[in-house]
Amino acid sequence: MRILIVSQYFWPENFRINDLAMVLKEKGHDVTVLTGMPNYPAGKVYEGYSWWAKRRDYMGGVPIVRVPLFARRESKSWQLALNYVSFAISACVLGSWMLRKQTFDVVFTFEVSPVTVGIPANFIAKQKSAKHFFWVQDLWPETLSATGAIQSPKILSAVGRMVRWIYKQCDTILVQSKGFEKPAIAAGAAAEKIRYFPNWAESLYQPINLPKDAKERSEIPSSGFIVMFAGNLGAAQSLETIVGAAERLKDNDIHWVFLGDGRRRKWLEDEVQQKGLDKVHILGRRDMATMPAYFSLADAMLVTLRDDPVMATTIPGKVQSYLACGKPIVGALSGSGQAVIQESGAGFCVDSGDIEAFAGSVLKMSHLTPEQQAEMGKQARAYYLKNFDREYLVEQLESWMQESIT
Repeated sequence: MRILIVSQYFWPENFRINDLAMVLKEKGHDVTVLTGMPNYPAGKVYEGYSWWAKRRDYMGGVPIVRVPLFARRESKSWQLALNYVSFAISACVLGSWMLRKQTFDVVFTFEVSPVTVGIPANFIAKQKSAKHFFWVQDLWPETLSATGAIQSPKILSAVGRMVRWIYKQCDTILVQSKGFEKPAIAAGAAAEKIRYFPNWAESLYQPINLPKDAKERSEIPSSGFIVMFAGNLGAAQSLETIVGAAERLKDNDIHWVFLGDGRRRKWLEDEVQQKGLDKVHILGRRDMATMPAYFSLADAMLVTLRDDPVMATTIPGKVQSYLACGKPIVGALSGSGQAVIQESGAGFCVDSGDIEAFAGSVLKMSHLTPEQQAEMGKQARAYYLKNFDREYLVEQLESWMQESIT
């Protein structure tokens, strides 16, 4: 099949769509990517890229068409709005022109925020008479309200109408969590168009034995119980929950390691300094290829989300990565994510925002024997292979695509 992937974010930014593009190419499909200039999460266009440079790029043989956009900068509301709108316009106008000589059977949209990525995808799908598959990672406008990005009822209503239009134009709507199905239908998606298509972890995520001389060891405390959070440091992640737990447990030999970057990193650094949390270590962003090495040095992994009904419908992508690496998990999230952690037997999970219970769970995990922790890790890996195996999921996607064009 000839497949066009439309995503505002793509390599060298670290998103799961990178892996899907490579897998589809390896399976013999003709894959092209339409994306913007890389600027996530720091908000600055990556070195070597600009509005006028590297309009055409390659990742492992996959051709990439890049269009200009306004960078996220400090991720203030007006800056994000410019970022979202600029990509939608550039992709519609310049992107369609750059792709004018190509034909496609399927347009596949990767929709993490913003949902506006669906506008150029719909436009090009109609232009090319291609089937449109829309993979929903974030529910809009609910996510905007839940994260506090937008509070105006009028704006949220306008966004809701845009979402309804986008969903109506799609041929298939893929949801990363079963909890997304009812909200998607309420937002205008036809029930018969919806299919459950969860995230997986890239193949590099697996249990490893790290060499004694690995450089990652020098960045992680060599003693004590190590808990690690990896991923975006944003409003949705409820960093307050982790900081609150670290403060309550600061007299215990527990070290809290953060890997990642985002709009709330400065807030996190200030809180750690003000509260004198000397066992909290903020390492910043690291290359995705090194993540399994860092994970191997943790005794348990952390995942938290804001206490909000919308957040309760999602499964954070980091959960699959943690499970794939066979790591015990301590979570503070409700709904779908909590269900996965509890069903898997991979660890402990409390409701979103419950700092006391979360701190208690971390302490409880630290008191388990190494054998008990190892057993949780085994259950995590087994659950991942049963429920989130990449090969099975991609084969399912291929069959849906093939059915749609025949």
